[in-house]
Amino acid sequence: MKKLTILFSLIFSALIFSQSAKEIIDQNLELSGGITNWKLLNSILLQGKVSLGINDIYPIKIYQQRPNLTKTVITMGKKDTAIEGFDGDKGYAMNYATNKIQVYENYKPESFDNDFIDYENKGFTAEFQGKEKIGENVCYKVELTKNVNKTIYYFDVKTSMLLKEIKKDESLSYSDYRKVGSFLMPFRIESSSPKKDGDYVMLVNKIETNRQFPDNTFKFK
Repeated sequence: MKKLTILFSLIFSALIFSQSAKEIIDQNLELSGGITNWKLLNSILLQGKVSLGINDIYPIKIYQQRPNLTKTVITMGKKDTAIEGFDGDKGYAMNYATNKIQVYENYKPESFDNDFIDYENKGFTAEFQGKEKIGENVCYKVELTKNVNKTIYYFDVKTSMLLKEIKKDESLSYSDYRKVGSFLMPFRIESSSPKKDGDYVMLVNKIETNRQFPDNTFKFK
């Protein structure tokens, strides 16, 4: 009987954590724009500056469009240079060893939608892992898992906004949330990695949503 009681307790606890994780994610989607608006979002253009080092600061534009089209452009010496993208067929990125754009055969584009939207239908499981402090903010800690891939997300307890996500080889911090139409979006994004070779801080000054891009916007040239 004692073993059965322990088993039921474990099952009950797992159900609570699963439900809590779903509620946290649903709350974030609702307060950051609403699930309907997120699903109707078809394109986005971010403009700002990216800091790659103490003296390496460049204007940057990031174009994204459903289902997975993307292009990142930085301005160096008054010249726009695409440093990474996916045009629906080819994935490419700057090879800094040769200082040339290189096509990558095994490039895996990210979905336009974040993983939170319909995460269960995408094969993810969510687990609530309690509360943890990120800086001065108390956050809900949620882990999303799909196969062997795991990502940990930290949501501010007070606002439900995403403050940090930790992937296998990169950590992303989000802050300075501002209203963009129906959405709340971060205007400061900071990336760090164990090797410290791709760290950056991006300060966004303008975000446009559902903009109609020219047909050749994402084409690899």
